[in-house]
Amino acid sequence: MTETIRLNKALSILGICSRRDADRLIQTGEITVNKKTITALGSKVYYGDQITYNDKLYTLTKASKIKVWKYYKPNGLITTHRDEKNRPTVFDNIKTKISERVISVGRLDLNSEGLLLITNNADFARLAESPKTAWERKYRVRCFGTINDAIIKQLESGITISGICYAPVEVNTIKTGDGKNFWIELTLREGKNREIRKLMNYFDIQVNKLIRTKYGPYELGDLKPGQIIQCKKNFLI
Repeated sequence: MTETIRLNKALSILGICSRRDADRLIQTGEITVNKKTITALGSKVYYGDQITYNDKLYTLTKASKIKVWKYYKPNGLITTHRDEKNRPTVFDNIKTKISERVISVGRLDLNSEGLLLITNNADFARLAESPKTAWERKYRVRCFGTINDAIIKQLESGITISGICYAPVEVNTIKTGDGKNFWIELTLREGKNREIRKLMNYFDIQVNKLIRTKYGPYELGDLKPGQIIQCKKNFLI
C-alpha cells in the first residue's frame, strides 16, 4: 500500500508553517496538491505529491529533511517573529543566513543569551519543548547576592513561589568573584517563563548575566553571539 500523510503534517515537514497554521491555510484555499486546491481538513497526501503555496512548489518525499540549527542568541533580541514594539528580533538577525521558514524551540528572554535551537519543523519543536521529553536545559549564571548550602538545598529539592511549583534544579560550579558576585551553573528540565530569575529573586539574588549552554543533546560549544550553524544530527523525529 502506498503510504500517505496528513496534509497539515506535510506542510509542517516542508517548513511551510506549523500544523495549526496549516489548517487555516487549507481552509482558506491557499494550498494546492498536484494543481488541485484542497480545502478539507484531514486531507491526506502521498509521498511524491507536489504541493504549492504562495506560488512556490514543494515536493513531499521521505527525504524531506527536518533541519535544526544551533544559534547563539545575543542579549537584547526578542525571540519572536513580530514584536509590537518593533524591537529587534532573533528572526531579523538570522533572515540573511536561513532562507526558509523557521521557528525557535522555546525562547530566551530579552536579557538572556546563549543556545537557542532553530528548526524548520513544528513537530520537532513541540517534542523538544515537551515536559514529557524532559530535555535538560543548562545555564551559566552570573549573580550578585549571597548563596549558601541552605539555599542550594531548597533549589535542589524544588520550591513553590506565589503558588507556582518549580521542579528541583541541579546546582553546580559556584565561582565567587569580587564582593558578592558569583557564577553558578543551573540545570533545569522544565524551563518555565523566566524561571531562573524568579528563583534567584526569591532569595534576594540578582541575576546579572544568563547564558544557556545546553538544550537536551545540543551544546553551545564555541559559538559566538550571533553565530548560527546547522546540526549534522537531529534527534527525536
